[in-house]
Amino acid sequence: MKENADKARALGEPELAKKLTEDAEQMFRLRFQLSMGQADGLKKLRSLRKERARMLTVQRQRELDKAAAAPAAEASQPVKKMASKKTAAAKAPAAKKTVAKNAPVAAAGKIANAAKKTAEAAKKTAKTAKKEQ
Repeated sequence: MKENADKARALGEPELAKKLTEDAEQMFRLRFQLSMGQADGLKKLRSLRKERARMLTVQRQRELDKAAAAPAAEASQPVKKMASKKTAAAKAPAAKKTVAKNAPVAAAGKIANAAKKTAEAAKKTAKTAKKEQ
């Protein structure tokens, strides 16, 4: 098991991405065969799924390592860039507030539409009940 993870770590970024797409295609073919009643590939499918998960884990670890290296590089930058981040952070909550303001309006419209449909259904039921009497 550890050997497979080591193999994935040994691959470069493009090779890893290529291997992931190839494994995804092979998994698709195996799932298709299984749905057709050919249960020969069940063990292979399980091993492919695990291998693909290992490769995705290695890929994610590399992304996190790059992200961890980026703040260290930013720490050596001048203070001016830090100030621009604060202004960008201050602007972000304003965008969320506008979405929050519009959310109750949309919900109220959905409730009103549901109430109209319920009222129409009640009228139809009342009409059919009168016809039966």
